[in-house]
Amino acid sequence: MKRIFPHVIGIELDPQTRCIHYRSRLDIISIKMKCCGLYYACKDCHAALADHPAQVWPCSEWAQKNVLCGACGAELTTQEYLDSDNQCSACNAAFNPGCHNHYHFYFEAK
Repeated sequence: MKRIFPHVIGIELDPQTRCIHYRSRLDIISIKMKCCGLYYACKDCHAALADHPAQVWPCSEWAQKNVLCGACGAELTTQEYLDSDNQCSACNAAFNPGCHNHYHFYFEAK
C-alpha cells in the first residue's frame, strides 16, 4: 500500500523532502512550522517562501506531531524526534545528526 505524505513546501524538493538547501542522503525530515501549521523542508525554504517570520514550538507543545520522516511519511512528535537518536521510530531511516545545530530555529530551548 502506498503511503500518502502530508504536503511539504520547499524549493526543488525530491521525493524524500530534501530541498535545495539540504540534500545529503540523511536530510529527510520536514518540520511543521509553528507559525503557519504547514510542513516546510527547512527553515531556509520557509524564509524564502512564507510571508511571515518563523516561530518556534514551545516545550508545552512538544507532544504534537510536527516532524515528518521523508522516507516513510511517519509524523513524529517533537519529543519523539528529539529523543530519536537520529533515526525514525517507524522505519528506522537515519536522520542527519547535524540537524541538532538547528533545533533552536524550530524548538524552544529547555
